[in-house]
Amino acid sequence: MVYRLWFDGRWTETRGGGRLSVQNPANGQKIAEVVDATQEDVAVAVESAKKAFYDGRWSRRSPAERSNILWSLAGLLEKHSEELARVESENTGKPYRLASLGTDMPFIVDNLRYFAAAARDTHGLRAGEYLSGYTSMCRSEPVGVVGQITPWNYPLMMAVWKAGPALAAGCSVVLRPSQLTPLTTLMFAELSAEAGLPPGVLNVVTGSSETGQAIVEHPNVRMISITGSTAVGKRVMEVAAKRVKRVHLELGGKAPVLVFDDADAELVASKVTLASTYNSGQDCTAATRLYVQQGLFESVKDALVETMRKVKVGPPFEDTTEMGPLISKAHRERVHGFVERALGQGANILTGGRHSTTFGEGYYYEPTVIADPAQGSEIVQAEVFGPVVTIQPFETEADAIRMANDVRFGLASSIFTQDLGRVLRVSSELEYGVVWVNDHMVFASEMPHGGFKESGFGKDLSTEAVRDYLITKHVMMAH
Repeated sequence: MVYRLWFDGRWTETRGGGRLSVQNPANGQKIAEVVDATQEDVAVAVESAKKAFYDGRWSRRSPAERSNILWSLAGLLEKHSEELARVESENTGKPYRLASLGTDMPFIVDNLRYFAAAARDTHGLRAGEYLSGYTSMCRSEPVGVVGQITPWNYPLMMAVWKAGPALAAGCSVVLRPSQLTPLTTLMFAELSAEAGLPPGVLNVVTGSSETGQAIVEHPNVRMISITGSTAVGKRVMEVAAKRVKRVHLELGGKAPVLVFDDADAELVASKVTLASTYNSGQDCTAATRLYVQQGLFESVKDALVETMRKVKVGPPFEDTTEMGPLISKAHRERVHGFVERALGQGANILTGGRHSTTFGEGYYYEPTVIADPAQGSEIVQAEVFGPVVTIQPFETEADAIRMANDVRFGLASSIFTQDLGRVLRVSSELEYGVVWVNDHMVFASEMPHGGFKESGFGKDLSTEAVRDYLITKHVMMAH
């Protein structure tokens, strides 16, 4: 199938752009073509968004009107869940019934329904006399045209996490999905018109990194929001700084799991296995570093190896599949390179560490557990973005906190213990945007998601995400 661009509420031809092939990572075959948009294409999309914003098609709609349209769009996503999930699995390789249809789509629908409700939130509005003879009030105004760049690991979910709060706030959007996984985002855009979203409010520009850069650089884009690597986030900040644009960055992660000696080893193994292999480990919140108190170390290590070996790797449309392929051949080689270098630095592979060749040309990789890495080694410090988890022992609570915080990232973490006092102490010391207790990688639409340190700033989900797309204006009236 050949897709065009989505501008001004309709399918639009490119102004001189080429074509990009979209692959199925389960077999390496081409499944679609999309436009590699030009700088001129981006300019047209931004102009469409600017017109929609300033003529009041969206920014001047009442919160109730915006809410109703977003609610209708959520209903259409739910109605088309099977079709969207099938395309998502074909484009990403994630298990269809387990992940795309069973987990992702219900959460995506719930996310958008939450943002529909959040459009009507009046929290923080205030008025009063703060100086004699004057009445002040604060207005929350939408930022304007927002440029958004989403990653390939959760294409539709990230489109909703980005566009949902921006639209709820009254902004208009120019969104560039990853060139590897653009299909469900284009379908989402088409459904937005059916839901009643005015033309120009949501524009989707497919293309390469140059397309994304053109969005970031455009003078009429007031804010940039991305989910991606820390390296990309730094480049976006550099470009945005030239025009003092707002930036909203959800970047890389290297999530630690702290296991104390009163934890249940079998529970830890099952939770860490799921959290390190879901979406083939291609998740910035995935469990990647397991730190276990010395007295429980051998029990957890043995249980984890056993559960990781039992993960059913296979094609995405087989009902028994628990983990599909990695997104591309290049990414699989990147993941394997981390594992090989860890071996060269003295670590040991307890299970996995190899390409899985059972399923032909797909980009499969075995769930992998690596023991005995040095704390300062690459495999512990860098984001692998694959089904690879390291395991290390610690002696004291202070050791665990120190090792957990000893990376440049600060997105997600977890603690396994039955000691409530320890939970309160350790969670206050961990430099991470989320701390799960006796679980890992669980989300709620009402709760914010975002990081510390080089994992970025700004929040996805919750009312905090909506407020990121609003500017407070003070209006002061003399009596």
